[in-house]
Amino acid sequence: MSTTPEPVSERSAAEVNEEIRALWLRSGGTLSVEQREEYRRLVLEWAAALPRPAKAA
Repeated sequence: MSTTPEPVSERSAAEVNEEIRALWLRSGGTLSVEQREEYRRLVLEWAAALPRPAKAA
C-alpha cells in the first residue's frame, strides 16, 4: 500500500476539463508522447476534483 497522499486539486473539475478539451483541440485529435503524459496528469487532477458523495451513516 502506498503511503503517498492523494494530490488535492486546487481547481474545479470544470476548470480542469476545459484544459483537457483545449489540449485535444491543440493536438488536432492525436496526442504526442508529451501530450499523453499531460493528458494523464490532467485526468488524475480532474478525478481528484470531482465532488465525493456523502457516506451513509
